[in-house]
Amino acid sequence: MGSYNLTDFDAVIAISRRGSFRAAALDLGLSTTALSNAIAKLEGQLGVRLFNRTTRSVSLSDAGRRFVDQMTPALKDIYQALDTVRSEQETPSGTLRINAFATAAREIIEPLIIAFLRRFPEVHIDLVTEGNFVDIVAEGFDFGVRSEHRVPADMIAIPLGPARRYAVVATPSYLATRDQPRVPSDLLAHACVCTRLPNGAMFRWQFKDHDQLLQVDVRGPVTLDEASLARTAVLNSVGIGFFMESDVLNDIEAGRVVRLLEDWTPKIAPLCLYYPSRRNPPAAFKVFVDLARELARSSQAR
Repeated sequence: MGSYNLTDFDAVIAISRRGSFRAAALDLGLSTTALSNAIAKLEGQLGVRLFNRTTRSVSLSDAGRRFVDQMTPALKDIYQALDTVRSEQETPSGTLRINAFATAAREIIEPLIIAFLRRFPEVHIDLVTEGNFVDIVAEGFDFGVRSEHRVPADMIAIPLGPARRYAVVATPSYLATRDQPRVPSDLLAHACVCTRLPNGAMFRWQFKDHDQLLQVDVRGPVTLDEASLARTAVLNSVGIGFFMESDVLNDIEAGRVVRLLEDWTPKIAPLCLYYPSRRNPPAAFKVFVDLARELARSSQAR
């Protein structure tokens, strides 16, 4: 009987879930070639083809589907046993995988991620940022970070701070020859830095007049899909930008940009760290949750 590695089985599940060697390789932190070679070796050991491959698609063979169906619950039991052992560690170690959208990652990187690594240097953090909402259990993540209203009902959630706000900003040089917008509709007469959502739709700038939600479809010379790129465009006086306050707060305080329409930008839900209930989680998992709760308490005390 040949020897097998759990990582080979993880690879099979990742490919079956993603339907792509390339996407699965990215999830696993491998090159596509290394992943393909590992699967070819496993298929050779088993004596069956697990995947049907064409130039356009990858799908499980009948044998591969039976293999995944029987192997998945067994792997869960194995990893549960490993979690039980790791929970008895005196020194937290191993890897924690976290999924967050980019703005949230920027907000938690210093107070949570870096603070954690300083306390527990033997733990490795694998932080994946993406705009689309994912099932963190199915995708193999320990934690997710999303706005409070996006947290699935069956997850345990820890608010990581107070309510957040949007900020509309422009540089003094952009505003030097233009009237400042006084109400959201005034933006239609300005050049705005437009942004695209992960699903391809254009982001509509959101405002609030008392209890009424307003949305404005702005226009401008450029459309971008990442806040850091939009910030660069705004700082170069391309136009007015719409950001999470945390992304441009230093620019506002330093006078690099002027805040606009502040009375029209409402508070929005706080960020939450969320995770599924786990029996006997590893020591690293437990201390990460403890630090998140500590951060939540300190934010509430401010």
